[in-house]
Amino acid sequence: MTKSQHQSIPQPINNEIRLGENQFIVSKTDTQSHILYINRRFMQISGFTEEELLNQPHNLIRHPDMPKGVFKLLWQTLKKGDEFIGYVKNICKDGSFYWVYAHVTPDYDSKGELMGYYSVRRAPTRTAVTTIDKLYTQMLSAEKNKQGDQASNASIALLEAFLATEKKSYFQFVHQLDNAETSA
Repeated sequence: MTKSQHQSIPQPINNEIRLGENQFIVSKTDTQSHILYINRRFMQISGFTEEELLNQPHNLIRHPDMPKGVFKLLWQTLKKGDEFIGYVKNICKDGSFYWVYAHVTPDYDSKGELMGYYSVRRAPTRTAVTTIDKLYTQMLSAEKNKQGDQASNASIALLEAFLATEKKSYFQFVHQLDNAETSA
């Protein structure tokens, strides 16, 4: 499948697939977020084949429950050359979903030129999923009936207000959730 042949995003169903504690999903993309490499775990959990994923935009697996503001924050962070760490709900080929704790880093060549992005994802704690799911639901609500930047800006404003009440930066909040004790 070529870059111009985009697959449609599956219809979501309420079926969660969970990564095992010691399982990692790995992918590499070009600068436009087209998938260049995936590991077997990525294919196993998503249900997509290598042929269905390679050269496709990474947002092929973006679940509609994910706020636009999270991805705007991700891209703002990566464009500054910084690493992004956060929680992401993805969709499987069959419409099931899975949560990941994602670590995305810019990938540079030997001359310091950006080549793309490298991402390693692992299982989040259940406490983190419960907390972040509630926050993402509120962010989605803030985005409702808005388009483009207005939608993502509205959810980022909600996130910033939440973080202000927590007296934490986004990354402090995410780190705290990652270290929260598993409740399930």
